[in-house]
Amino acid sequence: MGEIGLYEAMSSCRAVRRHRSDEIPDEVVRRLVEAATWAPTGANNQPWRVIAVRDAELKQGLQELYLGPWNAYEQSARRAIDGLEGESRASQERGLAAATHLAHHMHRSPVIFVFCFNPERMAITDAEQPRPSVVGGGSVYPAVQNLLLAARGEGLGCVLTTLLCMKEPEVRALLEIPEPWATCAFVPVGVPASRGHGPLSRRPPEKMAFLDRWGAPLF
Repeated sequence: MGEIGLYEAMSSCRAVRRHRSDEIPDEVVRRLVEAATWAPTGANNQPWRVIAVRDAELKQGLQELYLGPWNAYEQSARRAIDGLEGESRASQERGLAAATHLAHHMHRSPVIFVFCFNPERMAITDAEQPRPSVVGGGSVYPAVQNLLLAARGEGLGCVLTTLLCMKEPEVRALLEIPEPWATCAFVPVGVPASRGHGPLSRRPPEKMAFLDRWGAPLF
């Protein structure tokens, strides 16, 4: 396929949860992983690894583990949708239907990328703050985003999910992940089976950014 620009890739990289079963060539899988390696990490330490799961039985195992957390999430999501009306409700219904499809068909995606991290190799500078720590993710999630954008550039559909982190002991056993490595992201990838990518709906910069001080208009 032809090259697309960086801004086009970022502004059209939708969560694509319906994939065809077409195999992804080895050279494409390598390009996706190489793109992930270009991401910044604390001290350039690269404290992450990724498992490209292609084996049918292992993918089936991940999909079966996914169903438990998904069913719990789906119930709360449906309760939230019940309070909506019109296009807002219709949009949420479409998203939930796609997510439900993924929960039942994840094993059909040609590759599921499982991102792991080693907490002992991270500079977690907010560990002592009286709130949940997030800084360690800065050495992992840029690599995940690079892979998402690379998949978009290859014309592939992908989505980031973390629900399987709730089943980390089972995932660790299934994929033989050694201690102290842990899981942080799961990215099913495949050729889009339906609409695929398109314009994103997001808040504008004026709603998301300030100038100099919190609350001051950016422009």
